[in-house]
Amino acid sequence: MSDHRLASVDLDAATLPAATAEIEHERRVAIFDLVEKNSFEPVGAAAGPYRLKLSLVDSKLVFDIEGPDFSRAHGLSLTPLKGVIRDYILICDSYYEALRGTSPAQIEAVDMGRRGLHNEGAELLKARLDGKIAIDHETARRLFTLVTALYRRG
Repeated sequence: MSDHRLASVDLDAATLPAATAEIEHERRVAIFDLVEKNSFEPVGAAAGPYRLKLSLVDSKLVFDIEGPDFSRAHGLSLTPLKGVIRDYILICDSYYEALRGTSPAQIEAVDMGRRGLHNEGAELLKARLDGKIAIDHETARRLFTLVTALYRRG
């Protein structure tokens, strides 16, 4: 039986921007959750588990995948994702600000918007990977968090 899953995920330190404590925490949680439970099946791979390194190279998101008898890199243009990434970053900033001193109702409203954009970004990423890497919705959500972490500047 094949084991199509990620065993480890790394973000390229050379392309990873500096982060606030909240953003760094979000990165660690996304990586931990992703490794704990995921569905990740590169097209043409017989079996996993896989090691994934995410990086940004020339405005492309690069998935470097290593597995038993399998090695491949996929580059995706970020252009189709930029709008939802920017909106997601803005709403995350609003969410972190709301946590510092607004009412629970305001926090909940911002969080609902944040989750909606997160789902939209995950579905867009999943569609962009179609034909290259098969992933489920939860894996796509966690990967989108990491894509946003690479994209975010300062």
